[in-house]
Amino acid sequence: MILRPILIALTFAICLTGCNNSKPPAPPSDTANTPSNPNPQPVSGVKGTIGYSALTLTNPFFTVIADTMKAEAKKQGYEIIVLSADRDVKKQADHVHDFIVKGVSAIVLNPCDSQSIGPAIAEANAAGIPVFTNDIKYAGDQAKVVCHIATDNFQGGKLAGDALVKLLSGTGGKVAILHFPQAESCQMRVKGFLEVVNAHNEKATGDKIDVVTTLDGGGVRDEGFKAAKDAIEAHPDLAAIFAINDPSALGARAALEAVNKEAQVKIIGFDGQITGKQAIRDGKILCDPIQFPDRIGSMTIEQITKYFGGDQVPQELLIPSELYYQADAEKDPELK
Repeated sequence: MILRPILIALTFAICLTGCNNSKPPAPPSDTANTPSNPNPQPVSGVKGTIGYSALTLTNPFFTVIADTMKAEAKKQGYEIIVLSADRDVKKQADHVHDFIVKGVSAIVLNPCDSQSIGPAIAEANAAGIPVFTNDIKYAGDQAKVVCHIATDNFQGGKLAGDALVKLLSGTGGKVAILHFPQAESCQMRVKGFLEVVNAHNEKATGDKIDVVTTLDGGGVRDEGFKAAKDAIEAHPDLAAIFAINDPSALGARAALEAVNKEAQVKIIGFDGQITGKQAIRDGKILCDPIQFPDRIGSMTIEQITKYFGGDQVPQELLIPSELYYQADAEKDPELK
């Protein structure tokens, strides 16, 4: 039976050929966690998703930050989820939890409360998701923020103080502050403002500046209106108001107009939003230390991209403010 050994040899050769045609094992996936990239990257062309919980999107300042972040994130290959916490720290903490469940690559916050947001940030830390803040800084010590990007609010507050001293030089007068004390950024503005005022008073003779009341204006127009109304009722001879942002400054202006005190009481705001700049141009607000929310938004995405690229990221980046008066508004192309 000569055929039997031949058939066995042919069968063995066919088996060898079939084995050699099997597919090689797939290469290992490039989605492993690394210190600079703690989250797996999706298989699609999108690098990942960034979750942004804004203090509020009713304030145009944060809308500009959000819009700029969207545009810059798209350029870098990231999608972005934008939510408004409406100044509610519990709502913001829920946003952070939802971002974690969705498996976002990074989280950006404007903390609604600079201390109370700590446990939510700690939850993201435990999940290995890097947290960035902009405009408002996390002021606690129980959680880690990779990088904070903001206006130099202390320097801006000092500029506001300089403007007030210039305004009341030689006469002095009573001043009210419309605060938003829950936000670290506003704390720094008021701190810088008071440093300049106190330095002036130490050497003042007949022109002392008396800060007679500090009220929570909520950083919004309607609460700013109420706070300014209370201030002018308690101090009819008020000379000036320092409001920590444009919405509260515009609320203060409306309150002064309601009691015909707009010529007596000068307002110094803070922000440089388009509505604030228009009010400065029209003589309704004396001046603003202005911010650059577009820069804050673009620099935030830049630092996130650097972080995921393994580059060193600073803990804090501060953008200097600039004083903006009516003369600046009259030549501002944004108002043409």
